[in-house]
Parts: sequence; C-alpha cells; structure tokens
Amino acid sequence: MKRNARRRNALTAVAAACALAATGCATSGSDDAGSAHGPLVIGASVSLTGDFADSGQAVQRGYQLWADSVNAKGGLLGRKVQIKIVDDLSSPTQVITNYQNLINQDHVDLVFGPFSSLLTIPAAQVAKRYGYAFLEPAGGGPKVFEQHLNNLFFVQPAPSTRSGDVFANWILSLPADKRPKTAAYAELDDPFAAPVAESVRAKFEAAGIKTVYKQVYPAETQDLSPVMSGVAAAHPDVLVGGTQTQDAYQQVKALVQLHFNPKFMFQSNGANSPQQFPDKVGAGNTTGVMSSGDWYPGSTAPGSAGFTAAYLKKYGGTPQKIDNTSAEAYACGQLLEEVAKKTGKLDNVTITQSLHSGSWPTLLGNMAWKADGSPTGQFSLVQWQGGKLVPVYPAGVARVAPVYPKPNWGG
Repeated sequence: MKRNARRRNALTAVAAACALAATGCATSGSDDAGSAHGPLVIGASVSLTGDFADSGQAVQRGYQLWADSVNAKGGLLGRKVQIKIVDDLSSPTQVITNYQNLINQDHVDLVFGPFSSLLTIPAAQVAKRYGYAFLEPAGGGPKVFEQHLNNLFFVQPAPSTRSGDVFANWILSLPADKRPKTAAYAELDDPFAAPVAESVRAKFEAAGIKTVYKQVYPAETQDLSPVMSGVAAAHPDVLVGGTQTQDAYQQVKALVQLHFNPKFMFQSNGANSPQQFPDKVGAGNTTGVMSSGDWYPGSTAPGSAGFTAAYLKKYGGTPQKIDNTSAEAYACGQLLEEVAKKTGKLDNVTITQSLHSGSWPTLLGNMAWKADGSPTGQFSLVQWQGGKLVPVYPAGVARVAPVYPKPNWGG
C-alpha cells in the first residue's frame, strides 16, 4: 500500500510514455504457455533504483518468493517458474522499453506489473497491445482503470483511492455519543493521497461531522509545522491525513511537538508501514494511529502462513516487519496457480478470461474484478497497538477491538 509522493512530479511523463507504447505492433502474445516445454518465464519491470526503489524491491521479493514456493512443489503444469526482473529506474519511459524487450526480445511467456500507477499505466498498454494478461500489485490509481483495459487486474482488495472508506465506515458505525463531532483534513497534493481524504470527508460531512479545517499542501513542502499548527488551533476530534510516506511522518512529528493529540487519527499511507513508521516517528508515538491494509501477520487467508514462513527464512526479521507490498506481489503468483489448477492451462487468453469470472482465493482474501480491472472488495482498518500494526475492522478480519480515543503521544 505505500506509495511514494514523488510520483506526482512525474505524472506529466505518462502521456508521452503512453504514446510511445502505442507504437508497438500487436501480436497474439505467448498463447501456449500452459503446454510448452522448458521453464515458464514471467517477466516484470520493477523499480530497483530511483524514487520507488524501496517499494520496488519489496515487489521483487514477493515475486521471487512465490516462484521459489511454487517451484518447491514442482512448478506450474510441470514447468519450473523463472522470474525475469529488469530495472525500470522508476521511469515511465523505461518501463515501456522494458516490457517491449521482455515480450519481443526475451519472448517471456507471461508478465507481472511494476510498482506505482505512474508506471502501471503505460506498462499495461504495452501488455494489452501484445495480448498479455497483466496482473499488477501496486497500481490502483483512478487513471489506471480509466484506460478500461480488460487484460489488467489490480491485485489488491479495492482501488487505492477507496482505502479510507473502511475508516469512515467504522467511525459511522460507532454509537452517536462516541462519534467525533468535528474533523480536520491535511492532504498532500497528490492524485493518490488527496482523494482518499476527500472520500472520507464526503462521508463524514454527509453524516453531520463538521469540517473545521482543511489544508492541501504541495509535495515540495519541507516543513508541515504551519499546517499542523492550523490543525491544532482548530482542535478537531478526528484528523484525516491524505498522506504518502515522508509527509505522514512529518505530520506526526509536528503534532507531537505541538502537544496536540486528536481523539481519532487516520493516515492513508505512511502509518501502514510496519517497519518505517515506528522508526521514523518513534515507537511510542504510533499507538492508536490508524490506516488501511490488505495483509497482516497471522492472517489465515490461503497461502499466508506459507508466505510468512518463506519470507522469514529468506530475509529474516519478524512477521511484523514484512512489507505488505511483498504480499501483494506474491498474490499475483497465487492467482496464476489457481488458474492453472482450475483450467489446466496457463496462456494469456485463458488467464484473462478466467479471472473475469468468479472469485479467486489469495493471501489478501478472495479477489474479483470489474471489467476495467478494479477490484470489488474493501481494505481492512489497521491500528497501532502495543507496538504492532493489527487489523481492527471489519469484524471478519479484526484480531482485536479498536482503541479509542487515541492514547496520548508517547503512550
């Protein structure tokens, strides 16, 4: 779920990148992947360097862990899986070149997606032009689905801009005397972060929760103290942060310095990082902060236990430190396993047609998609409790009850 705020500065490159993608010549893709001999080669362009490198490397780990897992069971349809990763430098033009080379020069059987909507938009068009199914774990912005590509499947529970809805739904499920009466919104000027907060604001205002402060700040903002001072002066019951990563950390640090502690606090990104958030804001300043997520340690969803064990064996650490971006990438592979199991084939046409029908189990839960590739589920509400990020809502996934009002900073 973590998304780098610097994507915003490169969005103008997408139009040119998409035009370049359109210059390719359409082919039928590798339409006999399920019956060929030799390894099943899956190509992916991933950001190993550049702005998205941290999250890109998490994607790479997820893809490779799944390949290791399926190969330990004999591969897919009798073929060992080989993941071919190429670095796109976090560039929308390089990502086009990479997928064109993977398909036309390397003749990969299948492809997986990159990290971020910025790169997914042009990459998906290349895949569509050459007849490839496009399972992608980290491109859920509105413009991805506005392309109306039937070969695209966003492997998360819901579009990214709907990730705050679960927080709004929980707040509105509280008894009237427990709900917040006033709200503030601090939003990064970003096509992924701000819409999350705006969706929450629409629900809150419709329910009578009064907006007492709203500020949209540019991505170049180095000091959020003035914005957070405005929040503190308005003294809202609930603060909704339309954040990415660095600005999320800045919001918390500024609030701690101002000694202002809202009764409820939600951040769209940043707070859902099990490793970076406590390191950046201080472990004592995480308690009670909420965000949204799709995978969590201890999940009983299909394949979750195996994923966790494989991750810890290969990379070490603890389950709480596993980046859910790796789980999202791993789920792309799970879907291929399910298609192969159900159909006995694994060509691009079969994958695309199959995934548009029914519901498919993954470690993120059961997945299903609309015609434009947008998933039809919802995220989980997660909260920092006892130094851990745990799911608290809805009831079907909650491990513990939500804690509110939010404890004081340092508590």
